[in-house]
Amino acid sequence: MDGAPPPHSEAPAATAPQVQQHTGSPTDFLKGVVGKRVIVRLTSGVDYRGILSCLDGYMNIAMEQTEEHVNGVVVNRYGDAFIRGNNVLYISAAEAL
Repeated sequence: MDGAPPPHSEAPAATAPQVQQHTGSPTDFLKGVVGKRVIVRLTSGVDYRGILSCLDGYMNIAMEQTEEHVNGVVVNRYGDAFIRGNNVLYISAAEAL
């Protein structure tokens, strides 16, 4: 025994992805992503990805070029889609702002 610590068998820790912080209000964010690619997560866990056409104060959403993703797999493609606001969990930008 030479007094050296035993070698580590653990894999190096993965670095966390960079998250861009925005200091504006949620309303400012939503205004900024109209006409851009977004990801809409529903309370059911299904994701819709496409271009945000418009939304209203109830979070009702109209999208274009929409894809439905279940467990990360595209299951449907829609030209236009309308999502009722009470089903929306969150909206995120698909691209960096």
